[in-house]
Amino acid sequence: METGPKALPGELVDRAEPSRPRGPAYVWAGAWYAACMNRKLYLVFLWPWLLGAQAGPGADRPLAALPYTPSLEPAFMDRSVDPCVDFFHYACGNWIKMNPIPADQARWDVYAKLGNDNLRFLWGLLEEASKPAPARTPSEQKIGDYFAACMDEDAIEKAGARPLREMLEEIAALKGAGGIPPVLARLHLESSSDALFGFSSNQDFADSNQVIAFAEAGGLGLPDRDYYVNTDAKSQETRARYLEHVARMFQLLGDSAAAAKSGAQTVMDIETALAKASLTRVEKRDPYKLFHKVARTELLAATPSFGWAAYWKGIGLPAPAQINVTEPEFFKEVEKQLKTRPIADWKTYLRWHLAHAEAPYLSSGFVQANFDFYNRYLRGVTEMQPRWKRCVRFVDRDLGEALGQVFVAKAFSGDTRQRVLEMTGEIEKAMEADIHQLTWMGDATRRQALVKLHGMVNKIGYPDHWRDYSSVRIERGDFAGDVDRATGFESRRQLAKVGKPVDRGEWQMTPPTVNAYYDPQMNDINFPAGVLQPPLYDPRMDDAPNYGNTGATIGHELTHGFDDEGRQFDAQGNLRDWWTEKDAAEFVKRSACIADQYAQYTVVDDIKINSKLTLGEDAADLGGTILAYMAWKDATRGQDLKPIGGFTPGQRFFIGMAQWACGDERPESKRLNAITNPHSPNEYRINGVVSNMPEFGAAFACKAGQPMVHEPACRVW
Repeated sequence: METGPKALPGELVDRAEPSRPRGPAYVWAGAWYAACMNRKLYLVFLWPWLLGAQAGPGADRPLAALPYTPSLEPAFMDRSVDPCVDFFHYACGNWIKMNPIPADQARWDVYAKLGNDNLRFLWGLLEEASKPAPARTPSEQKIGDYFAACMDEDAIEKAGARPLREMLEEIAALKGAGGIPPVLARLHLESSSDALFGFSSNQDFADSNQVIAFAEAGGLGLPDRDYYVNTDAKSQETRARYLEHVARMFQLLGDSAAAAKSGAQTVMDIETALAKASLTRVEKRDPYKLFHKVARTELLAATPSFGWAAYWKGIGLPAPAQINVTEPEFFKEVEKQLKTRPIADWKTYLRWHLAHAEAPYLSSGFVQANFDFYNRYLRGVTEMQPRWKRCVRFVDRDLGEALGQVFVAKAFSGDTRQRVLEMTGEIEKAMEADIHQLTWMGDATRRQALVKLHGMVNKIGYPDHWRDYSSVRIERGDFAGDVDRATGFESRRQLAKVGKPVDRGEWQMTPPTVNAYYDPQMNDINFPAGVLQPPLYDPRMDDAPNYGNTGATIGHELTHGFDDEGRQFDAQGNLRDWWTEKDAAEFVKRSACIADQYAQYTVVDDIKINSKLTLGEDAADLGGTILAYMAWKDATRGQDLKPIGGFTPGQRFFIGMAQWACGDERPESKRLNAITNPHSPNEYRINGVVSNMPEFGAAFACKAGQPMVHEPACRVW
């Protein structure tokens, strides 16, 4: 799975309002995007914490406590469906009927509903914290005042576009290309934009114990470079609608209709040039294509038209000795554009990216325009999320560990943490046994694989040390300013890491997040407290559905360390080839079986899964479920397991495994995700997996030739 804090282009993160990238540091609200850009977060099932929203009674009231839903609920099943024909709809058919997609959502599923419950619970905590009282702790004061500022719609409406005035004046005052770097630095640092390019800190691919500077491709307002280059009718329509949106935003800034239309075309021309020079998402799955560490002088020589010294001064970073230029061809195009375009074009481009980054925090005209394109048009969402929900998410993004402390104290027990650690240990034992018995892997590679497995660190629930936000100035009545100051804090915190040792105790997700991830350079798996709640982890339930659900997720994250990307990093997190040539070829052969299978599945209309993009997640889904099944069998060996509720233990394992994925998605969102999402649609994350497991066929008496029996079965791990 994957997630993090701050907004991609409008709403790249697959739901609701943009979650705003954390400035030059690129700590994204959509971890999957970080996976592409920073090689950091790999799986998390759905980014559902970002989804928010729930229909039904009580949806607009805070929760005093998290509700209980079992991890295996027979009422959610549709037993008119043959499990050997379509297991996903057998396990989830009634859930989908009972839970239509809310008007403010692009998709709706079990993860989203749990994320929504967490939001409503946090809403209650924040309402209490927002009441001025002497007894408030410093953390409660920060999160409470931030929430109050966000909920103060009158003050936000009255401010209009005024929060942009100072930056707009700086942009208007530009006389030539030499003035761009300090303005861009401020835009990156405070507005969390990735205009023109991104500049961040990250672990050195060659020495994971050290943090170095990263210069990364960026600068686009559409969700992916393919939107600019594809020639199909839908892509052309999307570009036309994007031009209309950019023009609308310029008019909100005060431009005439003619000037706005001309400005939008300028933006499109610059972004199209940058997109054409950017790597595809599939290409970004190869970490070697993103690792080009150069001396500072090489970057200066490659982009002489950009004043890096002024830029680094602007972001408060001493000139770095080394920089990983993730996409050298992209920066060649940056240089070309800087040399050939007049300063008027750059003023237009920077004005757009400022308004684009800040739109969710301004008056209703900006918020509505942003929603209409990125949510209504691109994702088919018909209603904006209520204000309280957006505000809770913003607090979690910007002050997440302060809010997380309160959440953990109220909703997460030490017993749950210990039980999940024990389950993780069982699944790691299963993987060790699996590695020992693999017939296709030679001894030399096997030894290195075991070293990597034994070196993995398990982070469960919350960090050991909480982040200190005391330097972040929060003012009631200044929401846009609060967002920018919090963004600046996080940007500076990330950039301050350059040239220093890695803090291996840090988390990339906040404790309430309904998600999880594997970090290939940290070589750790991370399960926030938010994802360890019923119905995903259910301490009241027997082991079978818990291993099928949370156990398979743990196995999924574990397998990411050995998928087509993760396997290229060693036990210390360094990019290093530790495979023999023969074993690597065998791995590729087995992975191709999965890719070929998933390439046959239809996402929407005539669009098939891009299985080269989804391969890592598909392989982790399958490998993780196999490992969880092995661990469950081992953990219950010798026990006299009986059927419960009419289902055998094996059936309960697989039903529990399937019911995490119950849900549906709008066609528009499916179309977008077919381009941008490294995860397959939920139904194939279930049916594609079980069809490759003989244990499933035995549990449900499936026969050769039925859809849920894939022959020959694919398996890597």
